[in-house]
Amino acid sequence: MPPDLRAAIVQDAETNRVLMLAWLDDEALRLTRETGEAHFFSRSRGQLWRKGETSGNTLAVEELRDDCDGDAILLRVRPDGPVCHTGAVSCFAPWLWRRIAERAATQPEGSYVGALVAAGPAAAARKVGEEGVEVALAGAGESDERLVSELADLWFHS
Repeated sequence: MPPDLRAAIVQDAETNRVLMLAWLDDEALRLTRETGEAHFFSRSRGQLWRKGETSGNTLAVEELRDDCDGDAILLRVRPDGPVCHTGAVSCFAPWLWRRIAERAATQPEGSYVGALVAAGPAAAARKVGEEGVEVALAGAGESDERLVSELADLWFHS
């Protein structure tokens, strides 16, 4: 990595969610400041790029903050679309979502998620309805542990 690159931590200015990590050289930082849109240096391509130049998913920069050492910058942004090249809101997507997406795509034998995806949207909708009823029943007198368990099932199927 060239010594003139600085880490850029990109954070949603509205939700405070960390969206991605990228790299800035002096030119990327200058363009970001001048245009109000995030520019980065691609280490893999060895060149400057404007976030969203191919996907259309740009980052409007609200604020730039240097860290205490001056070797990293926090970019607080307003994203226009998903930030990650995978289509996820964040490059730091939860592990569960990655696992679900992988199972949906590959549908391995014996996979519950694969079977639910193969059954189609109506099957998934019925499962959400079933779990919603179970949440309501658990909330009407069962233990807190049971309620949390049913809420987790509802969240998963949603």
